[in-house]
Amino acid sequence: MPERVLVTGGTGTLGRLIVPRLRSAGCEVRVASRRSADVPVDLATGAGLAGAVAGCETIVHLATGVRGLYRAIHAVDVLGTQRLLEHAGRAGVRHFLYISIVGVDQIPFGYYRAKLQAERLIQRQTAVNWSILRVTQFHDLVDLYFRTTRWLPALLIPKATPCQPVDAGEVADRLCALVLGGPAGRLPDFGGPQVLGADELARAWLAATNMRRAVVALPLPGRAAAGFRAGLHTTPEHCDGQVSWQDWLARTYPGR
Repeated sequence: MPERVLVTGGTGTLGRLIVPRLRSAGCEVRVASRRSADVPVDLATGAGLAGAVAGCETIVHLATGVRGLYRAIHAVDVLGTQRLLEHAGRAGVRHFLYISIVGVDQIPFGYYRAKLQAERLIQRQTAVNWSILRVTQFHDLVDLYFRTTRWLPALLIPKATPCQPVDAGEVADRLCALVLGGPAGRLPDFGGPQVLGADELARAWLAATNMRRAVVALPLPGRAAAGFRAGLHTTPEHCDGQVSWQDWLARTYPGR
């Protein structure tokens, strides 16, 4: 019998990559999302959860409330995860696989706090075996930041801040292997192949997109910014990815 897998957030950046990989591996995949999906689900309210979870053996929990105020993020990432775990326990789910972020336990950033709370909910419950994988920022996220600020006369970056972007496809490969391998608890972090300064990322992006902008590094205040400057969101001991920022740019902006 094929593994029956529910993927929450299956229409997002990572979900769109892992779903076809799981299906190619022989899994029977059900995609859950607030938008178009096999099963419409709203984690913030619990609507659709019972039907989405029924009959599934593994849940890959990718859904997140990254957009909006902290209350909206908490409703999805914390309360939504709690609801999903409760339904998973009642349905007899065998494996709950959660994607998290490197540094959530060290950087006092609102979104990170919500992810950490979700991790703790998963670890404390006893009804479902689980795996948690923390990864560094996707190349796509760094690119999105630069694209949304490209209309400014200068490309603004945080001063003296490293980053370790990772290829979302490689993360999808790792998650697919974890689904097939079964529950593994708290896994080693998974990071991109290089730790680069924000200025290096910016200049490479400008070159790849043939854009001319000054790069201006801004000193950001607060404990969260200090944590990012200290590189607490990177994992230099786990440069596991193979696709570098330059590789990703060449693939994304060919012939520019």
